[in-house]
Amino acid sequence: MEHTYQYAWIIPLLPLPVTILIGFGLLLVPTATKNIRRIWALSSVLFLSIAFAFSVNLSIQQINGSLISQYLWSWTINNDFSFEFGYLIDPLTSIMLILITTVGLMVLIYSDNYMSHDQGYLRFFSYLSFFNASMLGLVISSNLIQIYIFWELVGMCSYLLIGFWFTRPIAANACQKAFITNRVGDFGLLLGILGFYWMTGSFEFRDLFETFTTLIHNNGDNSLFATLCAFLLFLGAVAKSAQFPLHVWLPDAMEGPTPISALIHAATMVAAGIFLVARLLPLFTVIPYIMNFISFLGVITLLLGATLALAQRDIKRGLAYSTMSQLGYIMLALGIGSYRAALFHLITHAYTKALLFLGSGSIIHSMEPVLGYSPDKSQNMALMGGLRKYVPVTKTTFLLGTLSLCGIPPLACFWSKDEILKDSSLYSPIFTIIAFFTAGLTAFYMFRMYLLTFEGYFHVHFKNSSGIPNSSLYSISLWGKEAPKLIQKNLLLSTINNNEGVSFFSRNRYKQDDRVISKIRHFSTNFGKKRTSIYPHESDNTMLFPMLVLVLFTLFIGFIGIPFDQRIIDSDLLSKWLTPAESFFHTNSHSSVDWYEFLTNAIYSVSIAFFGISIASIFYGSIYSSFKSFRLINSFGKMGSKRILLDPIINVIYNWSYNRGYIDLFYTRIFTRSIRGLSQLTSFFDKCIIDGIINGTGIASFFIGEGLKYIGGGRISSYLFFYLFYYLSIFLLINFLSL
Repeated sequence: MEHTYQYAWIIPLLPLPVTILIGFGLLLVPTATKNIRRIWALSSVLFLSIAFAFSVNLSIQQINGSLISQYLWSWTINNDFSFEFGYLIDPLTSIMLILITTVGLMVLIYSDNYMSHDQGYLRFFSYLSFFNASMLGLVISSNLIQIYIFWELVGMCSYLLIGFWFTRPIAANACQKAFITNRVGDFGLLLGILGFYWMTGSFEFRDLFETFTTLIHNNGDNSLFATLCAFLLFLGAVAKSAQFPLHVWLPDAMEGPTPISALIHAATMVAAGIFLVARLLPLFTVIPYIMNFISFLGVITLLLGATLALAQRDIKRGLAYSTMSQLGYIMLALGIGSYRAALFHLITHAYTKALLFLGSGSIIHSMEPVLGYSPDKSQNMALMGGLRKYVPVTKTTFLLGTLSLCGIPPLACFWSKDEILKDSSLYSPIFTIIAFFTAGLTAFYMFRMYLLTFEGYFHVHFKNSSGIPNSSLYSISLWGKEAPKLIQKNLLLSTINNNEGVSFFSRNRYKQDDRVISKIRHFSTNFGKKRTSIYPHESDNTMLFPMLVLVLFTLFIGFIGIPFDQRIIDSDLLSKWLTPAESFFHTNSHSSVDWYEFLTNAIYSVSIAFFGISIASIFYGSIYSSFKSFRLINSFGKMGSKRILLDPIINVIYNWSYNRGYIDLFYTRIFTRSIRGLSQLTSFFDKCIIDGIINGTGIASFFIGEGLKYIGGGRISSYLFFYLFYYLSIFLLINFLSL
């Protein structure tokens, strides 16, 4: 056991050789390196698999009751300062290592096929391996400075991967937005680290926790300053984990390749912020104001993320806001001290969200040959529909991921989300109401995505004999009334020109033209020709295999949190895993399980989830055909004055969601324009005032010199006259002033 712990530092180093060799290969021998590109991909998978094996071994030892282990090496030593570089192995580290390596491994395998047509194939794998290495280094760090180093490396890798297709302006802008937004949080994190070092004199977690707790209990430090430093530390997690108000980078990060979206949203970028809060929980628990703030911000984020996901057209952006909302649940759990529930939901959500993102990538991959290689089209759910017939495996996996995120038992997220809902009910009734309401919204928007994508009929049809596209993009209002003729005409023109313009509350869908037959065509890439059909097609086995593996996690990972003995809560595997961490993090666990309370909460949460699913099915599915005698939508359409009152509310909610809560617009007007105005004012002051004084002095000297040269005529009498004149003038002026 001790021997294994001593070599745990190898884990973050394992993905690095591939990154280094690919980089040098592309620089020195690019042609040869590209010719063996599949070998580099296989090497990436192999090295991360070894890291996974190490991580599993460490986790098994933690489950068997091993104590926390820490290894340090001296880096900088002098009389006043000592810094050690090392690693810390505890249950939290073990959880994160398993999470990163499993999801990272699935993403690597998936990316081999997904990125096979891309010219930046090798560059992508180089970035991806470095991303995994940076995150692995972050979670085993034993001090704040080491965490900050890897924290910045994670941010750099996300910048490179979000802007991977940097020739597209929208992708270049997205990576810059993510970078700048995270700089706000990272600056706060750095100030917080320095503040705690000033108070405690240490960066190491153990010394930091013990010293700070002693100072607080003995009133030996300024509580206001300690609270400020804790807030600054938390600010780093707010930006990294896309919490309000620094969440604005997350939906734009979808401009990167879909495998990166899966990795960022499941195990690396956003998980880094959650990990930091969990790691620093001993600091936050002794400052009640910070714990209250964390829980309050988590509630705001989970509700905001759910409302912003309601009307998104881009399938990846909808999943991005879903991630934001679920991270809000985890922050809420951490803020109320529910450490176990937070980590449990981190695990279940990571595997579920990785499955959903890889599923969306499979959908996009299948739609690209039909709609063209444009994210505006291939990711637009309004141009999908009926894909269940073309991508049955993707449809099944996506449905299971959707059910899990909705909280339907016995899938993974049900167990963890239900535990957060139960713990929030013990903390605050308001938080409980918001958390349950958001659970219903989650079920609604997730099934909306599923129904728009897979159910009904395929929305994009092909030209008929008249040369006019057959399209099902026919819009009606939310209440069932057909759109005006002019709007329908505009929608048709928009569809013909842009394949856009569909209302998200559409119900009428038409069958495909029977005369259209599936034709086979070839499209060329730099690495050969690929055979595909004009209709969507199922992804290759290389992409389906990781999705099927993640389905297994989604189905069974939730069982690690189920108590096997109803009398003892620690009888479940997760609690045994976290037992050493609970003593380290000063958290409390319940001694027994109240199954009646558990079933009551489960009934409430599942009922709310089914209610959200039902509403989504009524608005977007075919369920309305089974209720011809009671059509909810049409009955709303005949409510007269009540409809007049409800229509504006629906429009406000839709516009709020589709326009991202107007938060980006607010930032643009308040911050971007203000900074630009201040920059222009500063530029004017610099050019006209500062430079004006300098240039004015030079010009004045020039004119004075020009004037004086005419005075100097070479006559001594003239010089004496001017000398006496100036002397007398000054003399008279001095005497006048002295009177």
